[in-house]
Amino acid sequence: MINRLSWAEDEIQSLKDNGLYNQIRTISSPQGAWLVVDDKKVLNFCSNNYLGLANHPKMIAAVKKVVDAYGVGPGAVRSIAGTMEVHLELEKRLAEFKGVEAVVSFQSGFTANLATIPCLVGKEDGILSDELNHASIIDGCRLSGGTIIRFNHADVNDLEAKILENQGNYRRLLAITDGVFSMDGDLAPLDKIYDVTSKYDVMLMVDDAHGEGVVGKGGRGIVDHFGLHGKVDIEVGTMSKAFGVMGGMVAGNAKLIEWIRQRGRPFIFSSALTPADVAACLTAVNLLEESTELVDRLWANGNYFKAEMKKLGFDTGVSQTPITPVMLGDAKLAKEFSKELFDEGVFAMALGFPTVPVGKARIRVMISATHTQNDLDLCLKAFQKVGKKLSVI
Repeated sequence: MINRLSWAEDEIQSLKDNGLYNQIRTISSPQGAWLVVDDKKVLNFCSNNYLGLANHPKMIAAVKKVVDAYGVGPGAVRSIAGTMEVHLELEKRLAEFKGVEAVVSFQSGFTANLATIPCLVGKEDGILSDELNHASIIDGCRLSGGTIIRFNHADVNDLEAKILENQGNYRRLLAITDGVFSMDGDLAPLDKIYDVTSKYDVMLMVDDAHGEGVVGKGGRGIVDHFGLHGKVDIEVGTMSKAFGVMGGMVAGNAKLIEWIRQRGRPFIFSSALTPADVAACLTAVNLLEESTELVDRLWANGNYFKAEMKKLGFDTGVSQTPITPVMLGDAKLAKEFSKELFDEGVFAMALGFPTVPVGKARIRVMISATHTQNDLDLCLKAFQKVGKKLSVI
């Protein structure tokens, strides 16, 4: 008898044979500098919990309080009966924090992109997209039906050339870039991208998922970093990384935000953020506004770690942020390197295709403000040992 699902088994075996199978580990402790992973206590260099807020006492207290007041679920989509006072309060506070006219919140940064891009462009339009943009941007572009025109990564000259090639071919053009590229840790040259897009009257959108809480004054993001307030049309962000919670946001021009509320499909057709998530996000904003201490510590840790890794002879790519890619190239080597690190008590996952291009596999080290000097030194020692064992350094 023919098994009509045998192809799935074959595909999974192919992933394993090529070193691309993702062994998903299980965590049985709160997020932090140390985790219990598969029943082993290890140093955590995998999480996007940049500021350590996922387990912050003030965040936990805020969640407990709001659950008593509002319960655990929203009960509906935002456009019917799911918009609570706390949702509106969060959006107001985020707009103040980001220095924009308005903000609308979503269930995640991924759904924020899926909602936003099809609201800005359609089948008659062209989308200029950085070739290394996040998967959620790629999916949002596909859903919009617009023509996708890729430009070379962070290459403003190529962006301008693509604009000139396509002027007059579409109803309107939209340029989209990540703010911080999550695999390499480099920054988009957003100031130069703005100069080009504004010159040709092209709409500009930035996805600042890994910039929120990390770059800009007190973590206000890449638009703040480059002093482009009021110039970038739409900012998409997430609250699942530096904010330590869940949720996405879209910030910018009030009319565009209102349009997204009316036609953004994840806003209309998927339940709202839970009251607990909203309360925690509000607390994260408060903590970021109170002090830059956590952001400053994150950057100090990142700068120290990258400098020491380079001294050891590792290639950390083009990172300009605390994200530290350790470039290895071969996917099987990266998997083996990650396994050896875990044996040494360091949790740092290997990343290969399709997360990164073929031939550019790496260990991505995620630095946190919660890491101590001793934590960083223990990690460096493990990298040195494994690097020599596997003839990387």
